Parts: sequence; C-alpha cells; structure tokens
Amino acid sequence: MEKVRKLLEQNLNEQTLRATVSNRRRKQVSQNLVSSKLVFRPFMEKGRLLFQQEEYRNDQVFHENMDTERAAERICHLLETDYKQLDLQCETSSFSVLVSKKGVASIRENRSREWKKIDLSHNRKKQYILDGSETVPFLVDLGVQTRDGKIIDKKRKKLGQINRFLEFVRDVLPELRERQKGGRPLRIIDFGCGKSYLTFAVYYYLKIMNGFEVQMTGLDLKKDVIAHCRLLAEKYGYEGLHFSQGDIRSYEGAEQADLVITLHACDTATDFALAKAVGWGAKVILSVPCCQHELNRQIRNELLKPLFEYGILKERFAALLTDALRGSLLEQHGYDVQILEFIDMEHTPKNLLIRAVKREGTEAKTKQLNKREEKATEYKTLCDAMNSHATLEKLLSRMNE
Repeated sequence: MEKVRKLLEQNLNEQTLRATVSNRRRKQVSQNLVSSKLVFRPFMEKGRLLFQQEEYRNDQVFHENMDTERAAERICHLLETDYKQLDLQCETSSFSVLVSKKGVASIRENRSREWKKIDLSHNRKKQYILDGSETVPFLVDLGVQTRDGKIIDKKRKKLGQINRFLEFVRDVLPELRERQKGGRPLRIIDFGCGKSYLTFAVYYYLKIMNGFEVQMTGLDLKKDVIAHCRLLAEKYGYEGLHFSQGDIRSYEGAEQADLVITLHACDTATDFALAKAVGWGAKVILSVPCCQHELNRQIRNELLKPLFEYGILKERFAALLTDALRGSLLEQHGYDVQILEFIDMEHTPKNLLIRAVKREGTEAKTKQLNKREEKATEYKTLCDAMNSHATLEKLLSRMNE
C-alpha cells in the first residue's frame, strides 16, 4: 500500500479531477457498508484545498469534507479493507490502481490530452462529460451544436440526456477495462440505435476520450437512417463504428458482446435484446425499455382488481411489473441488476434504465448458484400471483434447453 500512498502524495492536489474507489471485496464488506463506490472531489474553501467524499447508501447520498492528508488516508484505508480499485483522474493523466487479495497494488498510468482547468469553488456547477466547451463533430451534424461550438438552445435537453447516459457508462468503466485485458477490442452492440445520438456519444467517450479499442455496431430497421449514420461514421474516421439495418429478433451479426445497449426497443423487442445479451455473455447491459403491452394483456389478480379497473394505472403497473421480472431473470443468469432513473428522452415519458453487470470468477459463480434458486422462487411466486409470464422468460428457457 506504500506505492498507493506515494501516488496520492504526488497527485492528490489542485490538479485532481476526481478519485473513485470501487470494486468491493465481497467477503470483507462490513455489514453497514453498502456503497458500490466512493468519489472524492477537490474544492477550495477560504483558500484551503479540501476534498469532498460522496457516498451513496440505501438510496441516500452522504457527503463529508476533509483535507488532503485525511482524504489520502481514507482512500488507503478503503483499499486495505473493503475495496480493490482506485481510479485517479488528473488534468494531464489518469491512474488505475488494482489491489490483489494479498494486498499488493498494481498501478497503471494513462497519459491523456490536457483537460480543461477545473473549477474548485465549493458550489460549482455540475461538470458534464460533454460540456459544450469544445466542438464535437457528431454533435454538430446531429443538430446539437453549431459549427463554432455553441449549444443550440432547443437541444440543451438532448445534450443533458446524452451526458446522463454517458454517466451510466462511466460508472462501469472498470468492468469494461477488465474485458479489454489481452488487447482485444471492446465489442458493443446498440439495438434500435435510431439517429444514433447515443451511439456516437458512447463511441466518442470510450474511444476518443478514454482510449478504448472499440468495435461497435448500431442496429436499426430504418434504411435511410442507417445510411446517414454510416456516412457520418466514415466522415469522422470512426473505423470501429459500424451500422447495420435489421431487426433485433433476427440479428445474428455477433458471436459475443461486452456491452449491449437497448434504448426504447418497443414492447417485447427489449426482451429479445436482453436475451441476446445474456447469450453473448455481455459484461454490461444498459437498457431503457419502451412501451410494454405484453403483461398488460395477461395480468389478473382479484386482490388488485380495483386498481386494474383504471386503464392508466393498470398500464403503469404492468410496465413496472415487466421491468421487475426482467431484473429478476437477469439476476438468475448471473447479473447484478439496478433499475435507475433516466432522464426522459424527447417525446416519450419512459425514464427507467436497467443496468446489469455480469458477475464473474469462482466466488461469483458460487454466489450465483445460491442466488439463482432464491430468485427463481420469488419470480415464480410473483408470476403466479399476477398470472403473467414475460417473453424474456421463454427466450432464456430455450437457451438453457
């Protein structure tokens, strides 16, 4: 741990962007520690450099301010006890630290382009990944930015939506880095890419901003949209970004994937996308479901009959039930699942995102077997009570035959 202390002494200063401690040691996590990560950010108060620790516990966020020395000690303590990974981002470089089971730390430095000088004021505005401070070609061609870099007023909400999605991707960068070991490209599938705001954004964030080797495919039914996206990818020189016309249900263009994105795939199309992601053994799934009619037609429960007499309530209940069943099925197939709030995309009220991260390793497989039986029992009980069975259940059952 001495190497980590020295790293922090040299780099935990006014040039720090953030320090993120993550990747919990499952066996060693104390009962009261439920955070998946802690983030340390610098700020100035009365001419003194401080760091704010941000921690999420039980859907609540907690902040604690401390000086540089204490922040360094806190980070080292977390790595010695409950966490295995530190990502330290500075203005001109970044560092990745992994701590083995024996407490041995390995440090990798990633040199990058010079970052914009950060604002250290305590009440500074939220820092976005794509903040509009420089011209981004795909944002210009997709109508979000002018050629001189100005954000178009009517598209500010769209830029906020893009940034929100990139934050979900940023949260799983450590897991995606694990998949790149050995130097192979990161394989990404974006089902129902449409005009590809997010497709281009994810590629740009991973490839240009973080240096990943990426092979990404955007799939959509619309021939003209795909043709336009292909021209843009060629224009920008994005050699690892490809677009294909086709249907999610019949797509056979990949044998594996590390990250699968599905944004507003209608009704059971989301189930087909999730099933393919599971079949490929995708490390990360980011899915924002759209209209969900299947269970609305099936659902029956005498106790809840007064609720189901009102169409809009039944529709919303069915949508929540659909995502709950999807989450349970993914858990049964080895994923840690969160259902998170996502900013509404234009012209739609759908704002839930399913984030699933695959558990890997011997310990994870043992835990998965124990959890699968528990989740399967809960799933069956809920389905029987609601007289409902999702398409994803049928698709995954066929895969296991």
